[in-house]
Amino acid sequence: MAGSPDHKQNEEGLGDTMVRFHSYLHGGTSSLLSTLPTLIVFPVYKIVFRQQIHNTPVHQAVGQLYKEGPVKLYRGVAPPLLMRTLNGTLLFGLQDTLLHQLLSSQNVISTSVLPAVAGFGAGMVEAVVFTPFERVQNVLQNGQNDHRLPTLKSVLVRLKSQPPALGYYRALLPITARNAIGSSLYFGLKGPVCAVVEGQGLPPLVSSFISGTLTSMAISLTLYPLSVLVANMQAQVGGEVKGVMACWRMLWESRQRSVALLYRGGSLVILRSCITWGIATAIYDRQQKHSG
Repeated sequence: MAGSPDHKQNEEGLGDTMVRFHSYLHGGTSSLLSTLPTLIVFPVYKIVFRQQIHNTPVHQAVGQLYKEGPVKLYRGVAPPLLMRTLNGTLLFGLQDTLLHQLLSSQNVISTSVLPAVAGFGAGMVEAVVFTPFERVQNVLQNGQNDHRLPTLKSVLVRLKSQPPALGYYRALLPITARNAIGSSLYFGLKGPVCAVVEGQGLPPLVSSFISGTLTSMAISLTLYPLSVLVANMQAQVGGEVKGVMACWRMLWESRQRSVALLYRGGSLVILRSCITWGIATAIYDRQQKHSG
């Protein structure tokens, strides 16, 4: 019967499924729309990468890219564009799914903490799925690999020939730590920050943009050393292989035990985060409110 409890439960279950689907769809859409700024600022990201790998100031990194010419300027752009779209789909959708499960299955943890807990879990899954993308991207962006591995296909073939821990899943541990902590902070902070900003009388869309910008800026700067470590671990293929701690010690020594040198390129990360995550957060929040 239409009014039976079973029928109502089925309708509620279907409604919940659609809400979860919308989270995945909106996450992918918001990230897809933010790929245009990603494409525009990709040279900036590449400058940051060169600073992370070669410990060079901005003008030297720019000089390296200038000498390589415009043809190679966007070498390695395909993985981050694809990863950006898929990443948003998985991250936003999975976090919302986990959050829904936590809300309906426990009463021990405060509900205000649950978005961060769900974000932590989503970040761990994200690391497992997208570490290969990041690995390919970092190999392609390293100019020292241009002659040995000139094409995307050659990179894929070479990484496939390696054991997973040395090939596609090189640096999985620091990536998991970075993504899980970063996602937890993002989903835990963006709501409260947005509420504070919106309380100042700003429109919801602007509040979401500012919230995403400020949150991602703080996260990027906090976890920047992990990103530098990952870039250095993943940029090379072959040669002597060292563990995470050994790579960290080498990195720390190469930066002359200086925090300032370790954070070289960090200011450009702020710019990238402001553009991409600010836009993605604003679009996602707007879509979620309209679908709700």
